[in-house]
Amino acid sequence: MDYKNAGVDIEAGYQSVELMKEHIKKTMRPEVLSGIGGFSGAFSLEAFKDMDKPTLVSGTDGVGTKLKLAFLLDKHDTIGIDCVAMCVNDIACAGAEPLYFLDYIACGKNVPEKIAQIVKGVAKGCEQCNAALIGGETAEMPGFYPENEYDLAGFAVGIVDEKKMITGKTIADGDVLIGITSSGVHSNGFSLVRKVFEMTEENLNTHYEELGQTLGAALLTPTKIYVAALKSIQATGAEIKGCSHITGGGFYENIPRMLPEYVEAVIEKNSYPLPPIFTMLQKQGNVEEAAMYNTFNMGLGMILAVSSKDKDNVMTAIKQSGEQAFEVGYIRNGKKGVVIC
Repeated sequence: MDYKNAGVDIEAGYQSVELMKEHIKKTMRPEVLSGIGGFSGAFSLEAFKDMDKPTLVSGTDGVGTKLKLAFLLDKHDTIGIDCVAMCVNDIACAGAEPLYFLDYIACGKNVPEKIAQIVKGVAKGCEQCNAALIGGETAEMPGFYPENEYDLAGFAVGIVDEKKMITGKTIADGDVLIGITSSGVHSNGFSLVRKVFEMTEENLNTHYEELGQTLGAALLTPTKIYVAALKSIQATGAEIKGCSHITGGGFYENIPRMLPEYVEAVIEKNSYPLPPIFTMLQKQGNVEEAAMYNTFNMGLGMILAVSSKDKDNVMTAIKQSGEQAFEVGYIRNGKKGVVIC
């Protein structure tokens, strides 16, 4: 009896690392001091020593049950983008620049080519936000996960000068809410998605005219990474007063996280086009509208609070970054919360 007979293939682990290397190399930044395959990753902060109060901002998250669709369709090269996005979008909400990322993959059976495809997606996500992929772990856990399944989670660290942190403290009556469009469902609400749509390979590969693609392709579309858009805004000198990443809990849970106690956010639901995937979800699942806004991003992956004087500059900067944005509401005095009308 040996470890391989017990279900853990050490040689497959070595092969996975070799296959990952070409993707990981693309994410390197000059501050990275460590090589691939060490026990830890090292990142120099020398380049940031001129900040008045350099502040590290961290975030961790996973992809959730969206992974079930990747298993069904045997498509694993984009799910890593979701993992990176869920982490770096959160730290970007504080105004931080992502510096580096680490991933964790736990699987029932280490298939090197599959692991390499997952890491390819992680690396692509890191490239999109200029974060270095400096480490990770692949754990083969037979008997704990089915052979063809895995879990994926990540951890990101960013930096911001304390005086430039986005805190929401200055949000006030009359401020404008700007929504940056999402790419679809992103990586939240998939437990409901999987109840609404029949999770079979045949159904997921069915082309829907209103989507312009198959259902599976629409649902597996990676989460957008908003780091470049926020950097573009910051470069104009405009102040982002508050920033909310619309993830699990939708509008009702996430928007209040950026608000001070004495104001409420008013979202005008007809101020932007609703992507057809959400219309399909609501109709086929007979989901109440309030539940939709309490579960999904409803077409807006990031919502910003800015002053009315900065609105035009912010909209222009977002457009120049390649994203689409809409003025979707405003701030008014009231009890902390969200009104959707």
